[in-house]
Amino acid sequence: MWESVSEAGQEYGSGLHTSTKHIVNTEGFVQRGHSWYVTTDIPSDFLVQIGEANFHMHKYPLLSRSGKLNRIINESRDPELNKILMDDIPGGHEAFELAAKFCYGIAVDLTAGNISGLRCAAEYLEMTEDLEEGNLIFKTEAFLSYVVSSSWRDSIVVLKSCEKLSPWAENLQIVRRCSESIAWKACANPKGIKWSYTARTAKISSPKWNNNVKDSSPSRNNQQVPNDWWFEDVSIVRIDHFVRVITAIKVKGMRFELIGAAIMHYATKWLPALISDTTIQGDEASNCSISNSSTSGGSSWKGGLHMIVAGTKDESSSVQAKEQRMVMESLISIIPPQKDSVSCSFLLMLLRMANMLKVAAALVTELEKRVGMQFEQAELADLLIPCYDKSETMYDVDLIQRLLEHFLVQEQTESPSPSRQSFSENHMGGSNVNSKARVARLVDSYLTEVSRDRNLSLTKFQVLAEALPESARTCDDGLYRAIDSYLKAHPTLPEHERKRLCRVMDCQKLSIDACMHAAQNERLPLRVVVQVLFSEQVKISNALASSTVKGVESYTQPMVINRKTLLEGTPQSFQEGWATAKKDINTLKFELESVKTKYLELQNDMESLQKQCDNMMLKQKQTSVWSSGWKKLSKLTKMTSVENHHHDMSPKVPISEVQNRKTTRRWRNSIS
Repeated sequence: MWESVSEAGQEYGSGLHTSTKHIVNTEGFVQRGHSWYVTTDIPSDFLVQIGEANFHMHKYPLLSRSGKLNRIINESRDPELNKILMDDIPGGHEAFELAAKFCYGIAVDLTAGNISGLRCAAEYLEMTEDLEEGNLIFKTEAFLSYVVSSSWRDSIVVLKSCEKLSPWAENLQIVRRCSESIAWKACANPKGIKWSYTARTAKISSPKWNNNVKDSSPSRNNQQVPNDWWFEDVSIVRIDHFVRVITAIKVKGMRFELIGAAIMHYATKWLPALISDTTIQGDEASNCSISNSSTSGGSSWKGGLHMIVAGTKDESSSVQAKEQRMVMESLISIIPPQKDSVSCSFLLMLLRMANMLKVAAALVTELEKRVGMQFEQAELADLLIPCYDKSETMYDVDLIQRLLEHFLVQEQTESPSPSRQSFSENHMGGSNVNSKARVARLVDSYLTEVSRDRNLSLTKFQVLAEALPESARTCDDGLYRAIDSYLKAHPTLPEHERKRLCRVMDCQKLSIDACMHAAQNERLPLRVVVQVLFSEQVKISNALASSTVKGVESYTQPMVINRKTLLEGTPQSFQEGWATAKKDINTLKFELESVKTKYLELQNDMESLQKQCDNMMLKQKQTSVWSSGWKKLSKLTKMTSVENHHHDMSPKVPISEVQNRKTTRRWRNSIS
């Protein structure tokens, strides 16, 4: 399938021949240093200079097939013109050498490595059918249309060789035709693919593919070809050509998951910062390199942006950063719009590099929206994006805030309409809740990590913690852990700011273990500790009440769920997490028991003190009654003595009046 003539074990004739009309008899070209000579008895009368290369030619063979040379010589005022400069010829001196051989009638071997340069050189020299039938333009077009387009490898090699031929290869539609040929073959049924025609075969040193590699093809061994068989080949081309290929593949209707996987594969090869190993060495480099001996002097391309640029290190790094920025912007623009076309981790790595390389703001915003669509799939390590601007914080908290806002907007847009409410309850009812719960746990973990930064302001922490709705968190243990970590990193935080920080947490949503820890946490405000103790008491009471009810129901229900059944229904990740935290929980429980014991002792001491105080108060009341009585008796005695004295000094009065007065006085004293 997709075999070129040379790949099928046949030769394209014995080379590319022309008619023998007006041809100088020659055996070929001879190179001496940077000069090429025609091996013939007729001395050369025309010199063509291309850079440092000098071609000593004859006028007539060249003029008979090149309209450009004809026009230059005819328009020249010097009839003895015997020298011409052609530094701008596409393909360089290699392509001109093949074109000159064609003019002299020497057989030319057309390969996938030299066909694009030769086609552009023929167009530059205007070797059309008007000068002679079967000229070089016609021959090269026939090879491109019938040989290259039918071969997967030849299409890849030709597209790769077009990188040095801009804009000639674009104007001559060579890039477009190769891109469409690759797209058509990539979208074909993998069952008909011969594995030997991809770049995953053994080491290849020439575009003339070795037929012996067919013996190791999986098609011979009845092995199944994977769907990503074409990723490695397509990833060797330059970014602008890769965009053309992916665009053509999209038009053909390939699944967006495969397109996204191809983009990810290309990014790992061309953006070294996305992977830990930034160099491609050994067999990996040989597998992704294609040698174009006729166009690049036998050097092989090893992929990536690890190129040597003349100049200082700063210039080299700036040029490399500019090229990586171009790759980044191109990749972001061709990512399929469907959700889950690429992983969230890959999007976050692109976002990290986009901020580092100062990619266009519009593309960064688009990338942030894409991350928001899949934010529930993110990992904590991917969210720890450094702050590349002149910010005081270590991590870019504002970026995570924007991602969270995009996620919430996406969740609102995906919420069902009233007409589809019943359908959503059956099929999509728990999806939004689960995604919000995962995001809440992720945000709590992120807050715990960034809270260790002493430059993180309380406002940023609070805004990010309160960004999610209250329904997203069924348990605030993660949020409490983040608050405790923030208080540890900021020991000088004032009391009112501590209270403000703790307002983001709902004490009633804390688990019993978290309540036990918070009750002994000296960093928390006293009011928060009281709230935690109250909620803990309520939870314990509810737990005791529920256990009592379950104990009564256990007599009526025959089915009892044992520990083994619970473990079988529990996810493995949760079991592992519980095993690691079991020791801490036991420690906290022991500390809680000791606190409860001390609390009971203090309560008993307080009750005994209260009794003593009550007894003392009672004694004080009794003592006050007797003392008041003695004071009144002393006053009565004094008054009696005074009256007796007045009685002696005053005139005598009737005895009845005196008795009446005494009786009245005694009555008043007794009443008082």
